[in-house]
Formats: sequence, structure tokens, C-alpha cells
Amino acid sequence: MWRLQGLVKEFRWWSFLSFVLFSLGCVRASELTFELPDNAKQCFYEDITQGTKCTLEFQVITGGHYDVDCRLEDPDGIVLYKEMKKQYDSFTFTATRNGTYKFCFSNEFSTFTHKTVYFDFQVGDDPPLFPNENRATALTQMESSCVSIHEALKSVIDYQTHFRLREAQGRSRAEDLNSRVAYWSIGEAIILLVVSIGQVFLLKSFFSDKRTTTTRVGS
Repeated sequence: MWRLQGLVKEFRWWSFLSFVLFSLGCVRASELTFELPDNAKQCFYEDITQGTKCTLEFQVITGGHYDVDCRLEDPDGIVLYKEMKKQYDSFTFTATRNGTYKFCFSNEFSTFTHKTVYFDFQVGDDPPLFPNENRATALTQMESSCVSIHEALKSVIDYQTHFRLREAQGRSRAEDLNSRVAYWSIGEAIILLVVSIGQVFLLKSFFSDKRTTTTRVGS
């Protein structure tokens, strides 16, 4: 009997935990990492209802000085956010009207350098974990634990995303520095070789026998 009750409790816990994990995937958000070529511009569109709170967060992972232009417009073309040559930033706003909002990333100022850009566009707040979470009565101990797990998992996901971005950016910087050091070393080796060969020929010219020609004038 006690064993059966323990199995029932364990099953309930796993059910609640599965529900928490499923609810994390139901948040309406657009998260993408994409390549932005030089002299290029990439735009994205999102349908938003009036009164919805939204957050746009972006970061340049690789390429050049790790900067990009960003622009956000409402359905009427009014500019809500505009920044030039930013490495990373976050912008939060509340939609004032229904329609399609457009946000663009531009690398048109760069002539040779490709960029890798990450952005996260969150629309609205997270739905309540329980349909009756805002009821007058207090939550049960199991429901409170599930809410705490839900918040902790969201924080873990955010931290993992930021750490992955930092790791990718650090790896890109290290590879770029390694390439520059390699090219500089090759250039120094070539210069040393040319100078050494030049010195050898110069010293050889100092110690070589100079042949003199004499002309005998007969009377």
C-alpha cells in the first residue's frame, strides 16, 4: 500500500515536471543565428497585437569589429529603435497598434567582412504555469515547487545561451589572433631570409678578387 502511494506521488511529480518542460517551449519567441554578408541587409517580420510587451536582443558573434546596424519599425514605418555599429544591445517596447513589425540588421558599411549575428525577439509574457494560478487561494506545495522549477529552468536556458555566445565570440577572436600571428611569423621569416641572402652577397662582393687590367705602351 505504501509502495503504491509512493509510485503515485512519483508519477505526479514527473507529470508536473514534464508539464513545466513543455511550457518552456510554448513561449512565443524568435531566436536565430544567421550570416550577414558584407554590403548586405537582412530584415525580419513579426505580427504583434496592440498592448503586447516585446524585447529585442542581439549580439554580433563573429566578423570585423563585431558591430552591426539595427533598426526596428512599427507597421506605419515609424522608427522605434535605431543604432549604428553596435556590438550588442537590448530594447524593450510595448506595441501601440496591431500589425507587422519589422526589424533589420545591416552590414552595408562593411566592404569585405562577413558577420554572424544572433538575435532573440520575445513577444509577450510567459503564459501562467497553471490556468488557475491567479486564483484567490494559495498554491499547493507541489504547485509552488513547479513554479520555482519553471523559473529556474528559464534562468538556466538564458545563462546557457549567453555562455554559448561568449564561447563562440571568444573562439572567433582566438582564431583571428592565431591567423594574424601566423601571417606575421611567415612575413618575418621571409624578411629574415631576404636580408640574410642580401648580406651574404654583400660580404662576398667585399672579399672577391678584383681583376685589374694593365696596358703596356710601347715606344
